[in-house]
Amino acid sequence: MSGHSKWANIRFRKERQDSVRGKVFTKLIKEITIAARNGGGDLDTNPRLRTAVQNAKAQNMPAKNIENAILKGTGELPGVIYEEVNFEGYGPGGVALYIIVTTDNRNRTVSEMRHLLSRYGGNLGESGSVSWVFEKKGLIRIRKESLSEEAMMMQAIDAGADDFKVEDEFFEIYTPFDSLHKVRSALEQSSVTIENAELTMVPQNMVELEGKQAEQMLKLMEVLEDHDDVQNVFANFDIDVKLMEKMQQ
Repeated sequence: MSGHSKWANIRFRKERQDSVRGKVFTKLIKEITIAARNGGGDLDTNPRLRTAVQNAKAQNMPAKNIENAILKGTGELPGVIYEEVNFEGYGPGGVALYIIVTTDNRNRTVSEMRHLLSRYGGNLGESGSVSWVFEKKGLIRIRKESLSEEAMMMQAIDAGADDFKVEDEFFEIYTPFDSLHKVRSALEQSSVTIENAELTMVPQNMVELEGKQAEQMLKLMEVLEDHDDVQNVFANFDIDVKLMEKMQQ
């Protein structure tokens, strides 16, 4: 598999291998806080919060950090008030970019996003300029280990998944956007261990990049994903897998 989904998996592995856990914790805390503020602090009635907490636990975040993030989100503890903002724009070669940020200063973040995109051959677009390129999906990753591919695929389909892919050491299970939590729960009830689950944006068409444009695009992805306010970046580039892996070394 090539394209942004391959890049996402390379970055997903890297987060579990290198020393960026501090950044991972920061992003998870922001997600928990936003989820609690928007949907309340009850995990049973707030699927987004439940997923955020499960992902935080998978990263071995201390329970007290999780609890405090929830209480800050519900207003029971004082803390920074974050706003969730989506940016749309273009990267090198006309690649569509959909950027999700949580920020305590929208004007600052707008300026910084505009600067980063222009620095690496892109530009910000208007709201709605590229969102049509992507389809909202749920994504569940499960470590392959000793699991049978065929059995896992049938189990995922029975649970309500609409796509199944094999990627390196993971099975990737895609679900309808509003069925992520239902499918996850069904798999967990079957004693399947979930590596992580998240809402994602799947591109419906791809832009093939080579040479300098490909390198620029990957550098742009790195600086965006490393930005403190950025929660996630989705793009529709198709770049040679070997180049992507080389850039991450």
